[in-house]
Amino acid sequence: MTEKITRINPEQLHETPGYHHITVVEAGRTAYLAGQCPLDQNGDLVGSGSLETQVDQVVANALAALAAVSAQPDHVVRSVIYVRSDERDILGAAWRRFTDSALGPAFTSASTLLGVAQLGFSGQLVEVDLTVSLPD
Repeated sequence: MTEKITRINPEQLHETPGYHHITVVEAGRTAYLAGQCPLDQNGDLVGSGSLETQVDQVVANALAALAAVSAQPDHVVRSVIYVRSDERDILGAAWRRFTDSALGPAFTSASTLLGVAQLGFSGQLVEVDLTVSLPD
């Protein structure tokens, strides 16, 4: 973890399943990644109907985007996960798949998990939006 990033859970707020209520970045440059979708390098949707396969592709894409700016998952200071569902079990399954992945440290910062009615591509079930404090 970069020293200029502090993650806080005030004792007055509820316990979390791994994320922090507050992430403070002291200084430096910031990168805002576009929503990472379950598309392969050719722009084709992968894993039609499979949340797990789509999460895995989103993770791979997010890791590639982070690498492009010389960052790691623990440099992420804000994340939003969008899941095309209103079922808590599906939302929880997506959260666990993300947090158990190589991208998992990204979700220890301030994080939001949203169930949505529709995403940008036909058949898309998941997307992740990341904000990154770039390493010096």
